[in-house]
Amino acid sequence: MLRDNLVFIILIAVVGVAALLINYFINMRESQQESRSSRLRWLKEQAEHTLNALAILKEAGCREDITDKLNQHALALIEEIGVLAPDSELMTDVSRMKETSDRARPTQGAFDSDRAVKRAQIYITFAEKLLIEMANKGKMTPQLALNYQQDLYWLNISLVADAHLAHSAKLEQGGDMIGALSHLKHAKAILVRAKVTQRHKQPKLDQVQAVIDRIQPPKDFGPGKLAAALDDYLKE
Repeated sequence: MLRDNLVFIILIAVVGVAALLINYFINMRESQQESRSSRLRWLKEQAEHTLNALAILKEAGCREDITDKLNQHALALIEEIGVLAPDSELMTDVSRMKETSDRARPTQGAFDSDRAVKRAQIYITFAEKLLIEMANKGKMTPQLALNYQQDLYWLNISLVADAHLAHSAKLEQGGDMIGALSHLKHAKAILVRAKVTQRHKQPKLDQVQAVIDRIQPPKDFGPGKLAAALDDYLKE
C-alpha cells in the first residue's frame, strides 16, 4: 500500500514537472514571437523611413557619399527582415521600395509644391538624426557625421529657396509681379539667415538677387540725387 502511494506521488510530481516545463516552453515561445513581431515592426518603420529619405535625397541631388551611407543602413535592415520573415509581405514591400529608391535620380521640379517641400524636409531631418545615431554606434566618425549633417542642413535651405524661386517664376509668367517678388524676398531672407559661410551661400543669393533686380530694377541714384537723398536723410 505504501509502495503504491509512493508511486502515485511520484507520478503526480512527474506530471506536475511536465506541466511546468510545457508552460515554460509555451511562455518562452510566445515571448520570442512577441519579440520577433516587435522587432519586425521596428524594422518596417526604419526601413520605410530610410528608403523614403534615400529617394528624396537622390531627387534633391544629395552628395553620393551620404546616400551611400544611408543605403548601407537600409541594406542591413532589409537583410534582418529577410532572416526574420523571408517570405513575408513585409519583405516584398521593402524590396519594392528599395528598387524605387535605387531608381531615383535628381529631378527638376520635384519639390515645387508646398506639400512636396514639407515632405522632403521631414525626411531630410530624419536622415540628419539617423546619421548622428550611426556615428554614436561607431559606424562613422562624429566629425564625418557632423559634416554630413551640415550638408543636409544646406540642402534643406536650398530646397526651400529653390521652391520659392519656382513659385516666383510661375507668378511672374502670370503677370503677378507683387506675388513673385514676395516669394523672392522670402527666398533671400531664408538664405541670409542660413547658418553657413557667406561664400557657401553667395551663389544662391546672387541668383535670387538677379531675379529681384530684373523684376524690380534698383533705383538709379546719380551723384547729385544720391547726395540730395543723403542730405534729406540726415535732416530727418
